[in-house]
Amino acid sequence: MDKSFFGESYYENWRPEREHLAEIEGQVKIGPVPITAGEEITVCYNGLLAGSGADQVFLRTGYGLPNDWHKVHDYKMERTSEGWQVNFPVDSGSRLNFCFKDSANNWDNNNGRNWSYEIHNGNW
Repeated sequence: MDKSFFGESYYENWRPEREHLAEIEGQVKIGPVPITAGEEITVCYNGLLAGSGADQVFLRTGYGLPNDWHKVHDYKMERTSEGWQVNFPVDSGSRLNFCFKDSANNWDNNNGRNWSYEIHNGNW
């Protein structure tokens, strides 16, 4: 794995059963997976907005059903050699939903589907 994607904190907390990086459609990477409540994850985005020359990208997250988000939050992403990246702690809930927007309020919502992951409860 490339340390530039996850950063040193990931490797300090590395567990063999969690050495999975999900590369998903729309030029999005997320990890570590499975996504576990209470732990920090990294989202890296190199999709439509990044390719269109966005000067700033934000990750919008929410928890719950794909069509009924709760605890909605916008995270300012940082430009890296891998694309736009942000780390954040996963709140409790059953599902993490997310999409992206730029500073001009253009959205990448995966063609209306957003991105969605089940949140693991941490019991192995």
